Formats: sequence, structure tokens, C-alpha cells
Amino acid sequence: MSEPVLTAQEVLKWNETTSDLWRKFLTENPGILALTCDIASTTTVAQLLQHIVAVELRYAERIAHIPETPYDQVPYDSVETLYATHDRAIEILKRALTANHDWSETIEFQTRSYGAMRTTLKTIYFHALMHSIRHYAQLGTLVRQHGYKPTWLGDYLMMGVQRT
Repeated sequence: MSEPVLTAQEVLKWNETTSDLWRKFLTENPGILALTCDIASTTTVAQLLQHIVAVELRYAERIAHIPETPYDQVPYDSVETLYATHDRAIEILKRALTANHDWSETIEFQTRSYGAMRTTLKTIYFHALMHSIRHYAQLGTLVRQHGYKPTWLGDYLMMGVQRT
């Protein structure tokens, strides 16, 4: 009997599906960006989204061994600029999956909150994507508390379910 496996491509697809739904919802409801937010040491939803896309980008850049974009240079003034950063990060991650990486390679990097760390490229890849999913779930609760109603379920279950 084989063990079920969740692949890097499947997690990437879940991240992309979730991000695309949020991009559309935020484009339709841009006032959400100004909502007060205390998730991940932020004060607005725009800053939370900056945090989400900055982590995606900076971890993608670490995997690709390219210079990291300074956090404060990640714009968050509009839905378009936020998701342009997301798109850039996802392109780097997609290229990384087709590259000849040793995913067990350990690298050292500096985090904003916890200082220097060491881990594998595999851990960094999955963290970049799952971190976003986790914060999008928190964002879902926050926007519902402010009267906005996302119409989708963000659970991984929805990636492969067919309604009967």
C-alpha cells in the first residue's frame, strides 16, 4: 500500500487558486485594504497582504539564490501592485520546480522576526506557500467580521471535490 503524497505542484496550485480568488474579491472590494488588522504585526489589511506577498517573494528568491528584495520595497498601495509581487514570486517558484535543485540543500538566511535560521530548500518552498494559505484563512475571518462575504471555501478539500 502506498502512502498518499501531496506534491509541490499541488500545493502551488492550492496557493494559486486561493490567491486568485482573493485577488478577484479584493479587486471588487478595494476598501478592504484599509480595514484595521492586527495579524502578523500589521495595522491594515494592505500591510497583511504586503506581508503575504513579501514572504512569498523573499523565500522564492532564497530558493533561486538571487538577492532578496528588501521587505520595505514591496509595495502595498493597491491590489494590482500587491499581486504583481505575488506573480513575480510564483514565477520564481515555478522556475525552481523545473530547475535541477537539490531540495535537501540547507541554506542560512535572516528573518525579520526570528533572526538567522537554517533549513532546507524544500522547507523554504513549502513554507512560502503554506504561510500564504494560513494568512488568507485569517483574512477570511477578518473580512467576514467587517461584513464582507467571500463566496468560496479555502480548504484544500475543495481542490479535488466534485459536487454530486
